[in-house]
Amino acid sequence: MANRRYPKIHIRSKNELAKHICGGFSYNKALALIKDVCKNHSRYWKDSVKYSKPEEQKYVRNAKGTPLGKLLEEINRKVLAPHDSMLPNFIFGGISGRNHVGAVRSLLGSKRKRTLLGLDITRFFEQVSEDRVCNFFQKKCECSCEAAQMLARLCCVPKGPKGSGRPHKTLARGFSTSSRLAVWCNLDTFIKLDYLVKKRLKGKDPRLAIYVDDIGITASRVTESEMEKLYLDIEKLFLEGDRNQPLPLNNTKKKIITHEKTPEHLGIKMLRNKLRVGNRTQGKINRVKSKLMKTLPTKDRAHAKNKKKSLHRYKRYVEGK
Repeated sequence: MANRRYPKIHIRSKNELAKHICGGFSYNKALALIKDVCKNHSRYWKDSVKYSKPEEQKYVRNAKGTPLGKLLEEINRKVLAPHDSMLPNFIFGGISGRNHVGAVRSLLGSKRKRTLLGLDITRFFEQVSEDRVCNFFQKKCECSCEAAQMLARLCCVPKGPKGSGRPHKTLARGFSTSSRLAVWCNLDTFIKLDYLVKKRLKGKDPRLAIYVDDIGITASRVTESEMEKLYLDIEKLFLEGDRNQPLPLNNTKKKIITHEKTPEHLGIKMLRNKLRVGNRTQGKINRVKSKLMKTLPTKDRAHAKNKKKSLHRYKRYVEGK
């Protein structure tokens, strides 16, 4: 189908999933891996104390180095990633060949005097229930009910800290499959957002960039009040959500920045027709330069020099040099 919106994955069973992921190892080993993970799923993941933010109800799950981690990486690489090209060009983050620098660069547009509206989705991964992941695989990708339920169980975990006993399951923040699945499960809402932005900002060179849970919208010669009105429309659209699943926005992270104040999005400054690293990265560069001007032990100096090289490499990449 020429205008097909969703990939036709068409997995019907564990055996067919094994055929999809085998390649670097045999079919029998792939099938054994799937059966092992399905049986011992909860044993193979844990909460990351370092990266979780309990005060924000965000728990990062870690399955690296386990059979679950290996299986999820194979599903991400061989089942989901091959269909990245089907996603609209305003989707960035967790997608092959599309990163945060590309997202910000796309917001520069072709017309000047741009105003930025920056939005953040509250607990993006936690908003995607296991039922919605199952629906994506079964209804959108034409997998069997059995296979869709299996894939959803593999990619989701109970909400809240591990061991809390909560029955409600959502996408696991930190699993390799989560970024792509979060986008696919919310694609209908994002397409409606793109239509809304183009309709409200028609004739003003509107641009939209969605990078995981960060949304950037720019347009030329738009007032702050116009962006405020657009924000209210977007908030309403996201609260309606898809399949009665709202996507609440984090009001505290909303930002509207006009061109006079040099908009900054995803840690990158947007100038007239080029990008510059943001204040945070520039601050790191200045601090490491200052540190190297002092007398340091050999080991510390070598570490500082490597950090300086890394920061300057990133700066050249952002600025296209």
